Amino acid sequence: MLDKNGIAKRIAREVKDGYYVNLGIGIPTLVANFVRSDINVEFQSENGVLGMGPFPFDGEEDADIINAGKQTITTLPGASFFDSALSFGMIRGKHVDLTILGAMEVAENGDIANWKIPGKMVKGMGGAMDLVASAENIIVAMMHTNKAGESKLLKRCTLPLTGVGCVKKIVTNLAVLEVVSDGFKLIERAPGVSVEDIKNATEGNLLVQGDIPEMDV
Repeated sequence: MLDKNGIAKRIAREVKDGYYVNLGIGIPTLVANFVRSDINVEFQSENGVLGMGPFPFDGEEDADIINAGKQTITTLPGASFFDSALSFGMIRGKHVDLTILGAMEVAENGDIANWKIPGKMVKGMGGAMDLVASAENIIVAMMHTNKAGESKLLKRCTLPLTGVGCVKKIVTNLAVLEVVSDGFKLIERAPGVSVEDIKNATEGNLLVQGDIPEMDV
């Protein structure tokens, strides 16, 4: 089973040389810490940063340099800062190659709910709606179940949707899955996790074809 860093490390393998990548709040922000050093990747944040690096070490934080989640970040040589209008122009203009988001729920048809739990205070959807509407490659980083042990990979989302039919791949603490026409296709198992464990934790239709390899993380 993976922890949050393990999920981020596995997703980092999906990042290719030359990609422009938007990292959502939560687990996705950790991905920048694990990208290979021999490839060139530009991380974009919708609050107006292009060229984010890993998180700063303790004592080296600059409170004026933050991501969309208000976390302090580092920037790489050549990084640029701009207003949110230009930032969302990049997103809506489909100039981002990969979007990595967290989620509360994902449905077997690729719907995602990641911004609101009814009855709880929320500041707003932020950039999530623009990201899911514009991105052609969305990977979700999430825990497979909630704190009560209930599946978050569902037949149908129960929470207000952020986007419809947009998620392509999901990496959880238990597995890597692709969203295909008839459900969640199991691609890899987390270390120490069996196919049966994943079946028991997945409410949506789980497709298991052949031997499922263990993740290399």
